[in-house]
This record gives sequence, structure tokens and C-alpha cells, in this order.
Amino acid sequence: MSWEKDIEELRRREQLAEQMGGDEPVARQKAAGKLTVRERVAALVDAASFHEIGKIAGKAEYGADNALADFRPSPFVVGRGDIEGRPVVIQADDFTVRGGAGDAAIWQKLLLAEQMANEYRLPLIRLVDGTGGGGSVKMLEKDPRTYIPQTPGWEWVVANMATVPVVSLALGPCAGLGAGRVSASHYSVMVKGLSQVFVAGPPVAKAIGEDVDKEGLGGWDINGKNGVVDDVVSSEAEAFAFARRFLSYLPASVHESPPRVASNDPVDRREQALIDIVPRDRRVPYKMSRILDACLDAGSFFEIGRLWGRGLITGLGRLNGVSVAVIAGDPMFLGGAWTADVCRKLIKFVDLAQTFHMPVVHFVDCPGFAVGVKHERAGVVKLGVQAMAAVYQARVPWCSIVVRQAFGLAGSAMMNPTRTKYRYCWPSGDWGSLPMDGGIEAAYKRDIENSADPAARLKEIRAWAEALRSPFRTAESFYAEEIIDPRDTRPLLCEWAELAQRKSETGPSSFGMRP
Repeated sequence: MSWEKDIEELRRREQLAEQMGGDEPVARQKAAGKLTVRERVAALVDAASFHEIGKIAGKAEYGADNALADFRPSPFVVGRGDIEGRPVVIQADDFTVRGGAGDAAIWQKLLLAEQMANEYRLPLIRLVDGTGGGGSVKMLEKDPRTYIPQTPGWEWVVANMATVPVVSLALGPCAGLGAGRVSASHYSVMVKGLSQVFVAGPPVAKAIGEDVDKEGLGGWDINGKNGVVDDVVSSEAEAFAFARRFLSYLPASVHESPPRVASNDPVDRREQALIDIVPRDRRVPYKMSRILDACLDAGSFFEIGRLWGRGLITGLGRLNGVSVAVIAGDPMFLGGAWTADVCRKLIKFVDLAQTFHMPVVHFVDCPGFAVGVKHERAGVVKLGVQAMAAVYQARVPWCSIVVRQAFGLAGSAMMNPTRTKYRYCWPSGDWGSLPMDGGIEAAYKRDIENSADPAARLKEIRAWAEALRSPFRTAESFYAEEIIDPRDTRPLLCEWAELAQRKSETGPSSFGMRP
């Protein structure tokens, strides 16, 4: 007696599962310029590393002889695989099976992937291409009742935000639960023209008087610029590459330290261009990205959130191979002022660094919170103090490089000043409660008017005020701990990174990253 026939039946069912939704739905998927779910998984993970779980789960129909007559697989493919030799959990939607609708699913497969990632401390990657969790109204024909909604497994979604790196790639229309699964992640990506993210699709929007297509409702031009997703790419292959690169900087879970890689970039490299990269005229902006490239390991900076909160550059990089979180004011956008969007971006990024024990390097150029009715309507004050709280709550090693401006409340949030002030200031630094520009005429109005030569008196006051702005005056009282030659920034940061690596702690944070 042998079990050979049973294994043959298993292989037959596996072959049926590999047909996904059938020839016609697969052809539609390909015609739309999309990979199938199995092609996506194969393209994402290391070759031949994927081990699928629950492959033959689905809806089966049997004939009179109890033999399998028809089979429709679940629209979810889950399992484990490797990325650069490191194990990860994969959770992928199959749009060819009823558009990835939840009513066609066996929801336990999604729950298993979330739970496995959490309990085995493995990064989770979601490939989202589905119409949501609730399915269709036509479900009521088979089960004629309504129900009080709940989301099975969401407790694991929330728990994973505080435990393991979660990456979500939006690879098609993502509505309802699909949109939620995209947003509840540490890093998310959309593909231009291929993916959309929204609470409900155009038919529902039309019911409330908005006649709009999928792209106009939730395309990349909306969600890439409002922070719903972190990055926008041009192809699925690029999305997979971004996911792999993001994970390369992070530990597998909060119970480990961020990985360190070998670096061929000399720690004592001094970039001559840094000595004049910041113009002496404070009104002239400069490219902060050039400073980042000059100070971090060559080619290591991975920007996150390029299209939103543009007054602040955020991303991951390395210093002598040590993974670090990078924050930098961008004077090319409102002079680097903190808008409401900048504050939201900062909160999310500091949470990410704190959750996964990543030292933070902050290149400071901040004239303060953005001023004006537009910014007040956006709630900049409330979001601003929340951003300050995120900085003050962080316990990871933190080093600030004051490149130029640091004014007001926002400028004060370059770091938590109650902790060790590991801070370097460039001679271009300019700081205070308020910028002096524009304030002199108001403060000394009567003095100037009563002068025999108002123009000469104004010039005299300006010269006096300019001398007071010298960072050397601040350093004399130890309020600026160190004034450095900008060309020494990389060597000093690499030295700090070594100390930060030694201090790195593991384990759950006192607060988990919010979705």
C-alpha cells in the first residue's frame, strides 16, 4: 500500500492553483500591463526561495462521485522567502480571482502571514492588488443577512507596526481593506498609472455626486503627494527594488539591531566642496542633497517621501556601514519651513527610527514653522507640537549638524536638548528665537527716526546686529557646543556612528509606530 495516488492528487490541485483565476482573467491582467501574483512573488524574492503556504486552499466543487469537479483558488498567495538571504513573509493578492475580493478569500491566510511575521520576528511584505475586504453586495444572495463589521486579524496588523518592518506595495486598485493594508505599513509604494488607493471606488463616489475615474480619485498624483504612500515608481520591477533596498537598512525585528555592511568609503574623506556650498547671502538657497551625498557613505542615501512634505528630506543612509535615519531641512522649499505636511512627515520618520533603533542624523536648516493663513488652516500649530513631541520622545542616538538656520519652536526641535547634545555647527549657522531680518526697523524705529542721519543710523544698527549673529559669540557661552570646518563633517559623523552603534538598544519601543 502506498500514498502515491494521494500525492498525485496533491500535485493536480497545486497545478489548478497555479492557473489562478483562469485563462481569461490572467489575459486581462497581462493586457493591463500587470504581472500575475506568482510572477510578482518570483520577481521580489531570491530565486527559488519562496515556500508557499496554503496553496490548495480555495473553493472546491465535487461531482456525484465525490471527485473534484472544479476548483477556484483563494485570491491570496502567502508564504515565506528570502531577500538578499534574509527570510521574509510574503502576502500577495491575486486580482485574477474575483478582483482580489474579500468574499472570495479565506481570510485566515492573511491572518497567518501577519501572525507568522510577528511571532517569528520576520519582515512582512504585502503585494496589494484587491478591491477590499467586504466583497460585493451580491454576497447577500448566498447569505441573506447583514452583519456588524469587524476586521479579523487587524490586531496583528497593529502589533506588527511596533514589531517588524512592514512594506506594502500598491500594484493595482486598492480599496477599503486593501487601502488600509497599504497605509498600515512602515514603507509603501505606488506604481504610476497602475495603482490607485482609495476608501471606495468611483461608483461609490458617483453616488455622492463626484463623477471621477480611479486615477482622479486615488492615483499617484494624489497619494504620492499627501503622504498616504511614501514613494511613487514607474514599474512593478522598480517597486520590488525599492522594497528590497528599504529592508536592507532595517533589522528583521525590534529585537535586533540594524544591520551593518562593509564600506569602502574612507571615514576620513573630506569633501572640499562643502566649504562654499552654503552661500554667504542668507537669501540664496542651496541643494541640501549635495551635502548628504558628501557626508554619507557613497551611494548609500535612500530618500523616502520625495513628493510630499518637501521642506524636509527624509531617508536612510550609512556611515562607515552603520545604518542611520537621515533628516534634513530643504531650503529649496519655503526655505525649509515646517508646514503641516513637514510635521506629519517628521513624526512618521522619527517613529520609524525609534521603533527600529536607528540612530538619527539631522542636518538642520529650519527658519521655523510656516507662517500664514494657509498654514494655520492646515493645523501647523497642532502638528508642530506633535512633531516636537516625537523628537523629545525618541531615545535613539541623535546627532544634529546645524548647517544654516534654526529659529523659533521648530528650530529648537532639532533634537531633545535635555539629552546629550551631540551637535556640530557650521560657521554658516544662523539661529535665534526670531530672525533679525525685518525686525531691526521695527525694534529701533524711534531711534532711527530721531537720528540726524536715519540711513547711517540704520546701517550702524545692522552692522552691530550682524556681529551678534556670529556663531562664535554663541560658542563662547557653550550654547553652540562645537563650530566645525564643514569639510570635517563626514569624519566626525563616522566617529559618532561608531559610538551610536555601541549604544544601540533592542526590544520593543516605549511606543509603537502608528499606522
